[in-house]
Order: sequence, then structure tokens, then C-alpha cells
Amino acid sequence: MMAAARKSTNWFALGVTAAAVVIVLIVGGVVWFANSQAAGPGTLPETSAVNTETGAIAVGTGEKTVDTYVDFMCPVCNSFEQAYGPTLQQLVDDGTITLNIHPISILDRASQGTQYSTRSANAAYCVAVDDAANIPGFVKAMYAQQPKENTSGLDDATLTSIATTAGASDAVSSCISDGTYSKFVTAMTQKTPVQPGGQGVATPTIAVNGTVLANKTDLTGDPQKDIVARLEG
Repeated sequence: MMAAARKSTNWFALGVTAAAVVIVLIVGGVVWFANSQAAGPGTLPETSAVNTETGAIAVGTGEKTVDTYVDFMCPVCNSFEQAYGPTLQQLVDDGTITLNIHPISILDRASQGTQYSTRSANAAYCVAVDDAANIPGFVKAMYAQQPKENTSGLDDATLTSIATTAGASDAVSSCISDGTYSKFVTAMTQKTPVQPGGQGVATPTIAVNGTVLANKTDLTGDPQKDIVARLEG
């Protein structure tokens, strides 16, 4: 599961006269501004629970940190949640960690053109802005109803139902259907760290106290060894 960011830059040749130079510089400035707006993060999920620089949705207030970069279409992310989720929640509940959840979108290609990864990540931010206390329940429910890869995924009405069942208000409906934070999801996905020895972004990607783990060697299925011991080390 790899993703690579692409950027294009428009270049303009300058004319030979001073007037042409001025005109081209003005036009170039306008196009640069338009391109920078298109490539920017769009509407930000403004809430204390979301770090708009990293895209992390914070759960808990512990001094130590565990960051999880997940795509809701990713079956391995679901497996990680089942194996490690209860331990991570316990570490949140006892005040040991802040769990930083990064919903990203590297599997849009696997949802028959519906951009399910982006839509579901957007829904997570909609829930976080509405009330971040509902994020743990939302995440669990998303994995419980996870669609298979290469299907169209869940529609927006179902995402809204999952969100409101988890405790979100009806206000999330328009946020989800409008894709309010879709550009933000794309921008934050590009900030996902590459695992040691990796060739590109993969999910899940896990970091313990800022140290990125390599799934192949560092995730054994034992949360005490893989997470707790590293937090204590």
C-alpha cells in the first residue's frame, strides 16, 4: 500500500520588454496563488483535539504518545485495531498516553472511484470537530463495518449513521456529505512518515514517542512487547 505525492508547477517565460515582464509576473503570481490554494490543506478542522499541522486527532492527555496512521479501507489497519486497540485504550484511560489518530487516504484507488478512504477520513474529522470524545467509538464502529478493498465502500449516509450512533450530533451530516475536510485529508496524508526500510507510505504506520516502527519487524501482535515496553524504555 503505497502513496506518492505529486506536485506540478507552472513556469512562465519573461517577455523582452519591461511591460511584458510586469504582465507575466502578475499573471505568474495569480497562477501561483491559484495553484498554492489548490494544493493547500483547504478548510481546517478547528478544534483543540486536532493538530492542524500534523492531522493528529488526540485522544487522552498522557505525556507519552502513540501515533497511528490509518486508512479505514485498510484490512491490516483493522487487524491492528483488534490486536492493539484494547491496550491502547487502556493506556489512554489510565493517563499513560495521548493516542494520536491520523486518518489518511492511500487506498482511494481501491474503492471503485468513490474515494472511500478520503470520505471516511473526512468523516473522522467531522466527528472530531463535533465532539472528539466520540472518536474512539466512531473508529471501532468504522472497523466493525469495514468494506472490502475494491468495493465502493460505505456511502455518506452510512458514514453519517455510524457517526451519530457513536454520539455525534446531526451537524456532521452536511460535513460528511460536503467533504468539508477532504483537501485537509489529502494534505495530511502526504505528511505520513515512511517506515524504516520502507519505499513509501504504508498503513498502518505506528510511532511510539515519536519513533516510527517498521511493521515487518516491530509489530509482532504482542502489544505489551511492541507498545508498552517501548513506552517504558
